[in-house]
Amino acid sequence: MNTPLQAEHGGTDDGPPVAHDFSSNANPLGPPPALWQAVQQADRRAYPDPHYRALRRRLGDAERVLPTAGGAEGIRRMTLAALRTGRRDVWVPQPAFGDYAVAAQALGLTVRPYRQPEDIHPSAPALVWICEPCNPTGQSHAAWPALDALVVVDCAYEPLRLHGQAPALPERAWQLICPNKALGLTGVRAGYLVAPATDEVWAQALSLAPSWVLSAEGVALLTHWQEDETERWLAASRARLRDWVAAQRALLHAFGWTQAPSSTPFWLARPPHAGLLPQLREHGIKLRDATSFGLPGWVRVSAQPPASQHALRRALHQIQGVNA
Repeated sequence: MNTPLQAEHGGTDDGPPVAHDFSSNANPLGPPPALWQAVQQADRRAYPDPHYRALRRRLGDAERVLPTAGGAEGIRRMTLAALRTGRRDVWVPQPAFGDYAVAAQALGLTVRPYRQPEDIHPSAPALVWICEPCNPTGQSHAAWPALDALVVVDCAYEPLRLHGQAPALPERAWQLICPNKALGLTGVRAGYLVAPATDEVWAQALSLAPSWVLSAEGVALLTHWQEDETERWLAASRARLRDWVAAQRALLHAFGWTQAPSSTPFWLARPPHAGLLPQLREHGIKLRDATSFGLPGWVRVSAQPPASQHALRRALHQIQGVNA
């Protein structure tokens, strides 16, 4: 019997209690009050409209918007749509969210990793995943070439871009939009795909959606996602997160950690010696081991509130014995 394919994730798990979670890359300031109230007041007594017509109109061109049960479901659905429209290769960024490769492998497709945009050279019909900004690095590429492929851009972290501008993306690219990370509501599984055209791939992606792909809470989240009040809240949270990132980077630097650049409130860091993660967990502090991203010895950290940063400082002082 083959071992089931399963991507490794950060955030909540079944380990010891976590008092300070630096492993999740969701917005620690969420959720925005008005949107959160709407989610709490969602009518759970009845099914939503299975076609989500009003919601799709609210989110853009209703003919090209396809609701998804979060990013992972959108990734699975687009991979299957790619297979059913003749694609056999799937290009995935490295390092990257594991679901891109796992979804392809589950369908017997060939996974072709790439590190830079210029490494992508499809020689056969292919699906290309782009993550802007990228998880787990938080980094962006300056530009993307034209690609003769089915291109899907995972935009989950674009609302959390703290520095720089989003690059121009390939024409006719799909977009996968998952606001729950930026809103600090990862437990509400809601997102949507935006198709460049109502073509064969769009028809497959539409037909492959499960019935009532969004719950009442998911509809409420997406309904309020594009409101001015939500955007003002996001802008204010980005300003505060910039301060938290600067303070936390200075903290880790003082303890001798190597840190990679990032345009988001999460980034890759390398502790000065192995074994720190389980020791920090004993102090109620969790970081995301980056081994599953192909980066042994590295961790992904996210900016957290000052109280959590103080706890991290105390723990590192006890473990490393550095007076920082």
